[in-house]
Amino acid sequence: MSDGDPVVRFARAAVTVAGRTVWSGVDVVVRPGEFVAVLGPNGGGKSTMIKAILGLIPLSAGTLTVLGGPPRARNSSIGYVPQRRSFDSEVRIRGVDLVRLGLTGARWGAPLPGARRFSARARAEAHRVEKVIELVGASRYAGRPIGELSGGEQQRLLIAEALAARPRLLLLDEPLESLDLPNQAAVAALVAKIGRAEDVAVVMVAHDINPILGYVDEVIYLAGGHAAEGPPHEVITDATLSQLYGTPVEVLATSTGRLVVVGATEEASYSDHRHHP
Repeated sequence: MSDGDPVVRFARAAVTVAGRTVWSGVDVVVRPGEFVAVLGPNGGGKSTMIKAILGLIPLSAGTLTVLGGPPRARNSSIGYVPQRRSFDSEVRIRGVDLVRLGLTGARWGAPLPGARRFSARARAEAHRVEKVIELVGASRYAGRPIGELSGGEQQRLLIAEALAARPRLLLLDEPLESLDLPNQAAVAALVAKIGRAEDVAVVMVAHDINPILGYVDEVIYLAGGHAAEGPPHEVITDATLSQLYGTPVEVLATSTGRLVVVGATEEASYSDHRHHP
């Protein structure tokens, strides 16, 4: 994690969608190189926070600064991997070509054959694509059709695509969904490594803190229309979550070190962020 001006800053922020306040009074700061997880129950506004950062949803109150200015759509300094999308087995585009779209997907036309300036650019782009594929550990299978790859392999290549243009902020909306536990931990470790290697701030929406607990610097927990931010051991506590939910909540630690969030009247669940207490 590195010092520096905030990459993202919410100040007394609120969002209203279809007449309903999703969250309000949110004060959140994300700094360069930080790995931040956005947690909370379904409907708590996690994806809404990502959309606000992307400039797709306006605030109804407060302020939001992204990379030193107001949020705006199609910010080239932001890499974004939306909620899980899978590729059918019939999809024949190679992984390396998918990653290359992160650099060239918005470009019109094609370079002129033999033009030296385009040739130099093409070589630089090829080097960058190779570097990010290596960074996410996908070199062995990047030449294969994306539809033939496993969910974890596809997710690594989607992250590489988002990194191709050298973003300063990487937004990941539920990248662990539908992955098995070993792949969840592997992707979390990968994201932490990317933050250090590229000095990029990472904001990841997740349902469960456990696969990523050993990797995140900060968590933003959204519940009851409000947010709490800080290191995991300070936010995921009985007192903090009880205040957010407005009802007694207990945080248990299992013998294996997993955290379980339990409501006053419900049984413990390992899928602790999928349900309101």
